[in-house]
Amino acid sequence: MATPALNASSPAAGAASMKGPGRRLRLEEILTLLQADGLVAAADAEALLRSPSKRVDHPLEIVAEKNWFTATGVRKPLTIDFLVEWLAGKLKIPYLHIDPLKIDLTAVTQTMTNAYAERYRILPVEVTRTTLTVATSEPFVRDWADELEKILKLEVKLAFANPQDIRRYLGEFYNLARSMKKAQEASKGAVSLARDFEQLVALGQQGKLDANDSHVVHIVDWLWEYAFEQRASDIHIEPRRDAGLVRFRIDGVLHQVYAIPTPVLVAMTSRIKLLARMEIVEKRRPQDGRIKTVAPGGDEIELRISTMPTAFGEKIVMRIFTPEVLVRNFIELGFTSEDRERWGRMIKEPNGIILVTGPTGSGKTTTLYTALQKLNTPDVKIITVEDPVEYQIEGVNQIQAKPQIGLDFAHALRSIVR
Repeated sequence: MATPALNASSPAAGAASMKGPGRRLRLEEILTLLQADGLVAAADAEALLRSPSKRVDHPLEIVAEKNWFTATGVRKPLTIDFLVEWLAGKLKIPYLHIDPLKIDLTAVTQTMTNAYAERYRILPVEVTRTTLTVATSEPFVRDWADELEKILKLEVKLAFANPQDIRRYLGEFYNLARSMKKAQEASKGAVSLARDFEQLVALGQQGKLDANDSHVVHIVDWLWEYAFEQRASDIHIEPRRDAGLVRFRIDGVLHQVYAIPTPVLVAMTSRIKLLARMEIVEKRRPQDGRIKTVAPGGDEIELRISTMPTAFGEKIVMRIFTPEVLVRNFIELGFTSEDRERWGRMIKEPNGIILVTGPTGSGKTTTLYTALQKLNTPDVKIITVEDPVEYQIEGVNQIQAKPQIGLDFAHALRSIVR
């Protein structure tokens, strides 16, 4: 059967015609609107309609898979996110970029079951006393919304979102919620919501919290993976009176991710300390440790773990560290041409001292390693004293300071000058 030709003469009418009750979005209608807005060439649209159909869940994904750029104006890639936001504007439907950092996982997953959300390919993203906001990629299929309004006695608001994000977060949100619930049930009886530090110490010494519980392992692993994906520089796990908070530092700003029940938080803390080779039962003094792991993309990641006793338990801060990012060039570090020239003269001096100072995460270590790489030539002997050795450089003699055996910075320096 012949494929009908696209008619892009009336985009407004085309958008209006899509708004039928129970109507799913169709590829030919979307291509008509794209062509009318000058985003897709007519020949490309016709060719895509006539090509063999692929098993893709959503027509916007079919378009995004072509890796097209806008046909007119400034060339922009027609990514799935661009297409979703564009179509939301055309259809005058609220657009939502799903940001898990802003979603109360426990609250939204209690509004409907995983099976129900999977059935209609929807994702609850916000719930208040009067409304429930749900992300969908089929904005005109809303029989389920009428049903939910009757059951929950809440007004259901729809938001148009990336279908790939909905599928992905559906699995992640409900899996994590299940793991948290099972971990809490497994710890029930072992931990009442402890009110002070001494109670938590006693419970830890009794060994009633299992750091190796499969649900706790899953929560910790998911937390790390999520932090890597969100480009977080730090993970903060902070006990409070009635629950615990997990926060990520992203671009220098702390964002609350989840509120976690105290039994789960205590078990997570034990799990992290175990992996960092810390003393699990020691909760009265600060400890430091390291964990090496691998990001989903295969990059090696090192986590610097620090614990600190607080009024309601141990606080843990995990600094996310990728060794490869330490070696940059000075342009990437933000040096101006004048700064590069001045810095180059300083590091070539035959003697002297350079003090590199700044707050955590400002780039001190990266600057020093980049300078070492520049100075590292066969005719130069370089010795460093570090705590810790963060990146191994071929040809450089790097000393790991170990104050516990008397090898501190002063003793190492005295040995070097001898």
